[in-house]
Amino acid sequence: MGKGKKRVRRKDKYVGRKPPRHYQKRQRSTSVYFLIWAIFATLSLFVVITLGISQQMLLERSYKDQARKDVSEAGKKIETAIHAGPPEWINDNYAGYLRYLAQTHNVRLAILNADGEVLFPKEVNFDPNAPEYEEMLDYSKEFATLYNKLQNKDVDFVVYQGDGEYVYGANLPLFGQTDAYLYVGRSMEFAEAVATKMLGRTVSVSFFIFIASFAVSSAVAGWIVKPIDAMTKKARRLAEGDFSVDFHGSDYGKEMVELADSLNFARDELSKTDRMQKELIANVSHDFKTPLTMIKGYASMIMEISGAIPEKRNKHAQIIVDEADRLASLVDDVLNLSKMQASLDVVKFREVNMSEYVEEIVSRFGYLQDSQGYELVVDIDGDLYAEVDERLIGQAVYNLIGNAVNYTGDDKKIFVSLKRVDDKKFRFQVRDTGAGIAPEEISAIWDRYYRAKETHKRPVKGTGLGLSIVKAIFQRHGLAFGAESEVGKGSTFFVVFPIAGIDEKNPKV
Repeated sequence: MGKGKKRVRRKDKYVGRKPPRHYQKRQRSTSVYFLIWAIFATLSLFVVITLGISQQMLLERSYKDQARKDVSEAGKKIETAIHAGPPEWINDNYAGYLRYLAQTHNVRLAILNADGEVLFPKEVNFDPNAPEYEEMLDYSKEFATLYNKLQNKDVDFVVYQGDGEYVYGANLPLFGQTDAYLYVGRSMEFAEAVATKMLGRTVSVSFFIFIASFAVSSAVAGWIVKPIDAMTKKARRLAEGDFSVDFHGSDYGKEMVELADSLNFARDELSKTDRMQKELIANVSHDFKTPLTMIKGYASMIMEISGAIPEKRNKHAQIIVDEADRLASLVDDVLNLSKMQASLDVVKFREVNMSEYVEEIVSRFGYLQDSQGYELVVDIDGDLYAEVDERLIGQAVYNLIGNAVNYTGDDKKIFVSLKRVDDKKFRFQVRDTGAGIAPEEISAIWDRYYRAKETHKRPVKGTGLGLSIVKAIFQRHGLAFGAESEVGKGSTFFVVFPIAGIDEKNPKV
């Protein structure tokens, strides 16, 4: 790097901006605000139109039923009055009397002969005793309908809906042997006018409701979307690394409060993970740097000092080998953990005698009993089988025992047991007598980035990833596992295995 040039820290190119398109889920891009408004407005409009149409149909039906009833009653009264004859004050003015009846009952009244000719109304006086036929109104269409209905139903009168009116029709014997027909019509113009007016009002009300629903739904949508929008902005700040955001704000309703609680929980977990990740990077960097420094230092000593002295050269070379092994172990642990968490490591299940296998693993720690005074108290039931990947389970068991050795108390005791729980499962556990783990930290001890605050002497070399690897192995096997601890009294790590090879004819356990 040239002199005078400042190193500029590269910032995230997405900070302060929306995530790139390939990060966005490919679904409909319509905003919640618009969807709420559209649904609210459409629903309001649908309700108004439905009510308007149903009301109009009901009103029209009611008017028609009433018109049918009225024309039937009016027709019967007029027919009775004609049979009874006009009162004395009419002075045999039948035409005037019929007009009087039509006006009284607010109907259109006509009398037709058997040929469909109009007897009333006509331009001259109507006299049933001496009819005079002159130019008259054309009732041929109405008569044809009336005549057909009377003939088809073989009745004396009918009530039906005609062209724009309800009709009462009946046989009306006049002039001795001559048949005549009574035609009484009640116009539907009023009902049609009311229906038309009602339709206009429905349209007007619908338009008003649409405008009102637009305003109300806009306000409601804004009220609902506002906290969501605020949470979205806070989520972007969280994605940029700002762990101080609080998702509670304009909270309303149980669902929004629960969402804010969940996001705050995610924030805390991300913050914890970020902090642990930084600590891991620092720790792993230190773990890598220490053996590399020692390898470089002792290689230089061999070149400059001990190269010609076999005893010192071999000692220094052995240190280089040991540190290279330590470095390789660290790299292997990191790679194995990554492979297992990414499900790239194939699990090869086979039936394993866990009783013999655990005893063999415990024996590897014998050197600690001889050289450093550690005591391993072992209690193992015989012939306990499980379907597992022998290599991976062996690594997990070794890591749990090694973890107990590193963290046990001053008495240097470690308790290892493999005991049958019932006919279907058995339990492996390792207990130490160390300082224990606080209850709030129990769930974090399996984390990839967790590192205990306490410092301990570690007679078993490790990378700090042991429990993370154990967790990944047990999860790949689908086993139930956990930890129990009490501050000042030590910790117990356990895993439960289903018993394999149970067969009624040839039992193995």
